[in-house]
Amino acid sequence: MTWSPSQYNRFAAEREQPFWDLVGLLEPTSAPEVVDLGCGDGRLTAALSDRLAASHALGIDSSAEMLANAKAYSRPGLVFERADLATWAGRSDVVLANASLHWVPDHPTVLGRWRDGLRPGGQLAVQVPTNADHPSHLVSAELGEEWLGADCPPDPVAANVLAPETYACLLDQLGFVRQHVRLQVYGHHLGSSSDVVEWVKGTSLTRFRPLMEPEAFDRFVTEYRRRLVDRLGDRRPYFYAFKRILFWGRLEA
Repeated sequence: MTWSPSQYNRFAAEREQPFWDLVGLLEPTSAPEVVDLGCGDGRLTAALSDRLAASHALGIDSSAEMLANAKAYSRPGLVFERADLATWAGRSDVVLANASLHWVPDHPTVLGRWRDGLRPGGQLAVQVPTNADHPSHLVSAELGEEWLGADCPPDPVAANVLAPETYACLLDQLGFVRQHVRLQVYGHHLGSSSDVVEWVKGTSLTRFRPLMEPEAFDRFVTEYRRRLVDRLGDRRPYFYAFKRILFWGRLEA
């Protein structure tokens, strides 16, 4: 998929709060090695490295567009690589994945692989959206099926994200001796219900762009906007209630 850092960061402040809530679950550790799986443009990875006083930080992302921006944050002890977060294998004290795991399937296997990359006493922290039942997702799925038929890509949140209690069970099965799992609703005050379109253009709608010519994608977004506003009502302002799952676990030292 093609990602637009500028589109994604139109709501940077709103997207940043879950990241820092996730970081807040981490227990203090001395000069850890850290990997950020799904690092995006690297801005928060750099801030995370500073916050944890990391001895080494690695940002992984599959988007060339995002990593081009991340170069600005590279420095000794902070590097970025293009790779598939689902197949990452390495050794680290902290593995963090903020708003990225939902893009890949088979979470039990992926989390097991990440757990194997942790040293004794290592910590895993993950945040995923779980709002597939919101009209912002339902309308795009319905429209995608109409326009693309069998070629319509599935909604990754609906297809991949598990229930909070399932993640709790997985953490226990994977040997995390301490854990925290919660469902949290983030309330975002947008200028209008139509602004939800700009939000999802930077995330869930990106899965449609590679399957259409640019003009066709523009028409798709226009129709999506019409249907979504019809479903939500033309509200000004609009309160966007966004559900996310945050979970953390720590291995025995």
